[in-house]
Amino acid sequence: MSALYRRHLARSRKTAWAVRSTQGLLLILFFGLWEAAGRNRWIDVLLFSYPSKLLDQLWRTLLDGSLLPHTGVTVMETAVGFVLGTLLGTAIAALLWWFPFVSRVSDPYLVVLNSMPKVALGPLFIVGFGPGLMAIVATTLSVTVIITTLSIYNRFREVDAGYVKVVRLFGGTRWQTFRHVILPDSFATIVATLKVNVGLAWVGVIVGEFLTSKSGLGYLIIYGFQVFNFTIVLSSLLVIAVVATVMYQIVAALEHRLTRRRRER
Repeated sequence: MSALYRRHLARSRKTAWAVRSTQGLLLILFFGLWEAAGRNRWIDVLLFSYPSKLLDQLWRTLLDGSLLPHTGVTVMETAVGFVLGTLLGTAIAALLWWFPFVSRVSDPYLVVLNSMPKVALGPLFIVGFGPGLMAIVATTLSVTVIITTLSIYNRFREVDAGYVKVVRLFGGTRWQTFRHVILPDSFATIVATLKVNVGLAWVGVIVGEFLTSKSGLGYLIIYGFQVFNFTIVLSSLLVIAVVATVMYQIVAALEHRLTRRRRER
């Protein structure tokens, strides 16, 4: 390892440490100011509460055995919607690339579906699938699939046409072109879409739970509004933020691992 490369690694580690430290300090400052504002009644604690009250609420729900089941339900629904949304979106994008006529026919419909407010589809899913897991997953897919399809398909179309022509000139089939040119060249976009879908899946699940669920973190938020206990609402949002961050970091680690493995080949 050269001295120049070692200096580069040292600078990268120092920058990463500085970024993490700044992020941590900002988070501590935010919660500290929030706590001070709540305790000194600078804000309306009925509406905005403050961190120590949120932690007390979470501790009590943890002790009474309701926090983990609600969190587990939402995480399971999010994981299902995330995986299915990514797989279906990628499959549809591949189908559109494979059949250009289908792509041209479906293009305006995809635009309309993407612009349609997904909450408006919730009642249809409830009637069609019944109140429960299927309706929530369907709501999540309505959020994730179209975005995934459009992002990946647009990347498929942007692949250098020269590579495609070279493979076809050497007798490559459409499948070989897709496998050895289109898919590898779009790998970074597909992996990056995973991170986008984490947030979209959470949005879809929480919206679905607002509409139909009798369990989950979305249900707790609605329940908190109904009983006018905003500490329940904010503590549920805090749990969502923590779990969503953990899921995002897992996907980011997976992206890093896949990218590194691909570079080593």
